[in-house]
Amino acid sequence: MRLQRRHLLTLGATGLAAPAFLRHATAADVPRFALGVASGQPLADRLVLWTRLTGPDLPDTVPVDWVIAHDEACTQVAARGTEQAVAADAHSVHAEPAGLAPGRGYFYRFNALGQQSMTGRTRTAPAADADAPLRAVLASCQRWDTGHYAAWRHAAQQGADLVLFVGDYIDEYAAGKNAVRPHGGPLVRSLAQYRERYALHKGDPALQAAHAAAPWLLVWDDHEVENDYANDRGQRLSGADFLAQRAAGYQAWWEHMPVPKAMRPVGPDMRIHHRLDWGRLARLHALDSRQFRDHQVCLPFGRTGGSSVVDAAGCPALKDPQRSLLGQAQERWLSEGWDLQRRWNLLAQQTLMAPLDHAEPAAAPEAVRTWTDGWDGYPAARRRLLGEVAGRRVPNVVALGGDVHAHYVSALQADPADAKSPVVASEICGTSISSLGPEKKRTQAQLARNPHLLHARGDRRGYVLLNIDGQRLQADLMAVADAADPASAVGVDARFVVEAGRPGPQRA
Repeated sequence: MRLQRRHLLTLGATGLAAPAFLRHATAADVPRFALGVASGQPLADRLVLWTRLTGPDLPDTVPVDWVIAHDEACTQVAARGTEQAVAADAHSVHAEPAGLAPGRGYFYRFNALGQQSMTGRTRTAPAADADAPLRAVLASCQRWDTGHYAAWRHAAQQGADLVLFVGDYIDEYAAGKNAVRPHGGPLVRSLAQYRERYALHKGDPALQAAHAAAPWLLVWDDHEVENDYANDRGQRLSGADFLAQRAAGYQAWWEHMPVPKAMRPVGPDMRIHHRLDWGRLARLHALDSRQFRDHQVCLPFGRTGGSSVVDAAGCPALKDPQRSLLGQAQERWLSEGWDLQRRWNLLAQQTLMAPLDHAEPAAAPEAVRTWTDGWDGYPAARRRLLGEVAGRRVPNVVALGGDVHAHYVSALQADPADAKSPVVASEICGTSISSLGPEKKRTQAQLARNPHLLHARGDRRGYVLLNIDGQRLQADLMAVADAADPASAVGVDARFVVEAGRPGPQRA
């Protein structure tokens, strides 16, 4: 049962009405649910409900009541309970109702300190034997100061079953000089600063509406800690000092995401890679390409971490067959989890998987320029992954990524370094919600240099709307007309389909 669109938050002149808790509170009340509500990790019989209490003078421990129901008024109760919001976890709440019906829509809300939260809607995954389609939003990269969230305002109205967010929920930088939305926050390093940055982002009404409209599946990328970090090394710190910063970033991420208590980090360690099955249709593999990776190679002089663009021929370390983007243990986990029975295997991962030569179009064919932070910086790991897809004939693998602030669509070959290698998978890489991307002329030049790319455009912000059934996956590349306008129009920039049993996208 798909919940009707009339249940979305009422749209106003700026895109959204005030959060529901304001309508329940008096003018003298301190808002306690100012960051909205969210749900995530939907299984066939359970999911996670999230909120975080806000405002000054909160007790160390606050009981928070939650209810999940069949109706918007929350009178036909399916489950209810009480969670203790504690100061050590920034008064965040991760409720985990169980015993729910599969493939069903629900409404939920919270109560605490005499106030009621806005009402969110969510749904469980279909039963394991159900033939249910999937309508999903793919999004990433929502830097606050570089643009408004018109993409989220639009996405919240799409009646999605699931939102796939693949990284960079926050950005750790101070606001730029010409910021669209200035903020006074510094370069983020401490737990208190990470919490403040999440609160800044989650206060946006369009993002709140997107969270309240559907359950989310989330992974992180680099900016949840620091740009281009790799394992225990950042651009400024490494070893124990950086791991202390990573621990703060991971703690704040867990506090603000609709993920289960079992995911809670232990110091600088947190497992986020997991699988989600959508009936008989699809298995979603959520990956972590930051925590376990090998360090980037061929750094510029004086640098101890981060990435760069290098001449591939002058960086032989790129060809090291042992290097891994996921880490050996996660590679084995993925290998063991390919689903040979379901129609689709979807990889919810952070970045562009297809090769992307950054050399100028007029450069000699052998003058390849490689960005060391993405899959191009770990070609042996990519070859292992795609070679196994080919060797085991894993059905209908589609890599879903973000990170690079541009829409890219490409066919993935068993050996990306061999132009004659067979196509074995497809890739849909979405542009950013608001983070700035490459100029149009740059991505047009990349198309000329990389003929395996079917589409490349980085001057538009937006998201990807996916409609998946047993016959095909359709990807609508959504583009915001003006990212500086919170009420901007959003339209389809391009449309591609992947036919089941035929690897490689086709323009629709």
